[in-house]
Amino acid sequence: MKQFLSMSSMIVIALHSIVYAKVLPIPPLASYTVQNGVKVFDMNIHASTTQLFTGINTRTYGVNRSILGETIRIHNGDQVKINWSNRLSEPTTMHGHGMHVPAIMDGGPKNKIQPNTTWQASYTVNQSASTNWYHPHLMGKTAEHVYMGLAGMIIVDDDNSDTIGLPKTYGVDDIPLIIQDKRFTSSKQIDYSPSRMEIMRGYTSSTMLVNGAITPYVNVKDSWIRFRVLNASNSSLYDLVFSDSRSFKQIATDGGLLEKPVTLNHLLLTPGERAEILVNFSGDLGSSIVLKENRQNIDMMNININSASAGVNVIPSKLNTLVRYPLSKAKRTRNFVLNRIGRGPNGHMAINGKTMNINRIDEVVPINSVEIWNITNSMGMEHNFHIHATHFQIIERDGSSANVSANEKGYKDVVHVPPFSSVKVIVKMEDYIDSKNGYMYHCHFLEHEDDGMMGQFTVVQNPNNPVVKWAPIQMDDILTFVPIPL
Repeated sequence: MKQFLSMSSMIVIALHSIVYAKVLPIPPLASYTVQNGVKVFDMNIHASTTQLFTGINTRTYGVNRSILGETIRIHNGDQVKINWSNRLSEPTTMHGHGMHVPAIMDGGPKNKIQPNTTWQASYTVNQSASTNWYHPHLMGKTAEHVYMGLAGMIIVDDDNSDTIGLPKTYGVDDIPLIIQDKRFTSSKQIDYSPSRMEIMRGYTSSTMLVNGAITPYVNVKDSWIRFRVLNASNSSLYDLVFSDSRSFKQIATDGGLLEKPVTLNHLLLTPGERAEILVNFSGDLGSSIVLKENRQNIDMMNININSASAGVNVIPSKLNTLVRYPLSKAKRTRNFVLNRIGRGPNGHMAINGKTMNINRIDEVVPINSVEIWNITNSMGMEHNFHIHATHFQIIERDGSSANVSANEKGYKDVVHVPPFSSVKVIVKMEDYIDSKNGYMYHCHFLEHEDDGMMGQFTVVQNPNNPVVKWAPIQMDDILTFVPIPL
């Protein structure tokens, strides 16, 4: 649908009975200081209020903001220190989802940040350009904390992405879109109160937020615009389309740029997945396009093409060169069955018939060993699968490589596993040997993760090393760990 737009900065647009009265918030880039060559970020996790509805203060959580968090932008090769300070009245953690870091810097359940304390993630950035994100990972509380607003982007640049000619002016032609859905009480407060059935089937809503705003609008120029799209919902699958059914180019998956752009007219993302897309608005000056969620037919955001541009009007045909591991190099296949143990209210989500135990290491993975991980959804409900520490490539769906779509053929860290289906991925742990501290693998439907659909693996030098079990000792409210050989 097209209509002439005023050039006024205060625009109220009514389309399909929706009033787009709030400009799309762009999370600011996080500031940093440089100390002895290290970029130091100070990120404060705190409770606040946000006017999601006009004139009403809704209680929210944020990181350096009232809801969601500032965007951390770093470059491959940077040395960084991120100070995560917890100003909440309860513990939390902060995981760098998609970041390739040592296990002790991963921000998993063991990296608990007590109230009024600071945890520091310190590492050298060692990965290709990609759109990643941060969110809490506290056992049993991840879903609630993300739902209250604790999520933000981590953008990694590299020499390739700096020079290939993609739109890259943050907030102008390179725009982050953090998409969530939320329920609200009659007093317009965030309502996180899932039933046991909703823990199984997903805690979802038809009220959509983009960058922490309900039905916002964004003004763009008539050129190619890059959107970095993050599904930061707890349990919703989003099928994203434009109101005029226009096609667009996907240029990146979770782990970075594809080898070449892939033309699509809709984009399916499960919780935790990211995609970078390019949309060509050349010739659309004076038009208005709606970004929609197609599964529920919900209008999410209005895009106003309201100014002419001398911006990017030609995009590269080649984006990246990806290393691919041949199947013949795989040394081992590991099987992960997403299932449930127990019945009724006593049942819990599980992997291979086991619920998450923070004191148990489930898999021991040799360094530099190419492996196949075969993930099977044995249930009649949606799941996906996320592996910390690394990026993988999808090689088969339901037994055939022909079922892997072109826009899935990049590096991934989350993969959709529909009901009663299976996915094979090829993976190689290349860094960060640590037989004591584990990484997570889990379903990224957050209610499922909190309910037990999660496990741990370590990366070791010698595959014959014994599995190490960790026994907790409570000491001054700080959890420490003592290795006990099995």
